[in-house]
Order: sequence, then C-alpha cells, then structure tokens
Amino acid sequence: MAKTALITGASGGIGYELAKVFATHAYDLILVARSTDKLQQIQSELTQSHPGQVHIFSYDLSQPASPLALFEQVQQQGLTVDVLVNNAGFGDYGPLAECDWDKHSALLQLNMVTLTHLTRLFLPPMLERGSGKVLNVASTAAFQPGPFMAAYYASKAYVMSFTEALAHEVDGTGITATVLCPGPTRGTDFQARAKLGEVEFFKQLKLPDAAAVAQFGYDALERNQVVAVHGVLNRLLVFTNRIMPRRTVTNAVGRLQAPEGK
Repeated sequence: MAKTALITGASGGIGYELAKVFATHAYDLILVARSTDKLQQIQSELTQSHPGQVHIFSYDLSQPASPLALFEQVQQQGLTVDVLVNNAGFGDYGPLAECDWDKHSALLQLNMVTLTHLTRLFLPPMLERGSGKVLNVASTAAFQPGPFMAAYYASKAYVMSFTEALAHEVDGTGITATVLCPGPTRGTDFQARAKLGEVEFFKQLKLPDAAAVAQFGYDALERNQVVAVHGVLNRLLVFTNRIMPRRTVTNAVGRLQAPEGK
C-alpha cells in the first residue's frame, strides 16, 4: 500500500518540486495551497506522469482556523498522512517600524503557528501507528538575526528549534523530524513576495534551483537527518555564524540587507 505525503505550499517553488520528488518515489499526495487553479494543473500533471493518487485541498493557511479545517477534511476522506511536509511560508522585507502589520501577522501565523498546529494535529495518529515523518522547511536565516527581515528570520529560527526539540521528543517512537534549511533559491516566488528586488546582495547571488533543494530535503528525510542545510557554501556560513560573535553576525547581515540610504 502506498504511503501518503501531505505537502503545504505545494503550488510552486520548493513545495511543487517536493511533490514531484515524492511522486517519483511512489507516494500518494495531498497537496495544499491557496490557488485551486494551480493545484488542479499540478494534479493533472502528476497523475499523468506517476501512478499515485493526488488529492488537492485549497486553504489559506495563514488563517488561524485553516489547520483544523484541513485536518478534519483529511480525516473525513479517510486519508492517512505518513509524511507531513510543512513547506508553506513567506518573508517580508523592510524595517519593522514601517511594515504592513497585516502581512507580518500572516507571516507569523503561517511560518510558525500553522506549522506547529498542523504538526500537533497529525502527530498523534503517527504515534498510534508507530511510524511517520515530519519535514519542516526553514532557511539558513534560522542561524542568525536578520535586520530588515527581523520577523522572517526569527520565524525560521523558531522552526529549526521546534523541529530539533520535536526530534528529541519522538526519538524511539518510529517517528522522525527533519528541518530543511535552504539558502535563497531559484524557481520560487520568495524574493518577489518579500520585495527583495531592491537589495543588491540578492541580485548578485548565483542561486541553486528549487528541484535540487527538494531532492536534498527528501534525501535528508529518508536518512532521518534532523538538521539539513543545503549547499556547501551555506554549511560553511552556518559554521562561521556559530563561532563568530552574535553582534558581528547581526551587523554583517544588516549591512548586506540594508535598503538604500539605511
């Protein structure tokens, strides 16, 4: 019997590429995103190229009621979630004092609260079965403060800390938890949604593509790796961040991300 992976933020970028990777490995899929049209296109594509079932659910997961509604719909349809992939998330750029609070509130809800709530909902059935996996998508932003993207960086630090703690809690139960930490990635709408186009540093980066990041994340999940940082350079930067004074790292990130005139 095929296993089933539920993937949030599956309509594009890393989430879409993860869906393709899981499909290649004969998983049935539950794909979740806001856009019904995009989900239907992906459903059609994957069902034609892979034998597994593809279920789609349209939810705005930045809404507080959506995790429970999604869980209940999955239960009502008699679907078993063997792998929970919490990929949905977004960033926002600019000084906190000038931010759009509605957008920031949605960011915090989606990146942290929804991720935690979905894990809380789908984890008990996994524990009852004695098997299951959780893959949370964080970022290399998790390893340092990020001036001018303060809430986003902090939210990803939460995701990493939460996943590491969860991995300890479920050790020996048959459940594993993995946190994927990519750097900036080509083939996603992250930079556009976060309005990073004006930051010269991000314009100059040679970025890996979302497919490579997704495959790396899947492989780390299969190895039961807890923290998976994509890319040799990113792993070097993470190591450097851990040994440098915190203030020095914060100042460096602040200079790289500062808007013109700041």
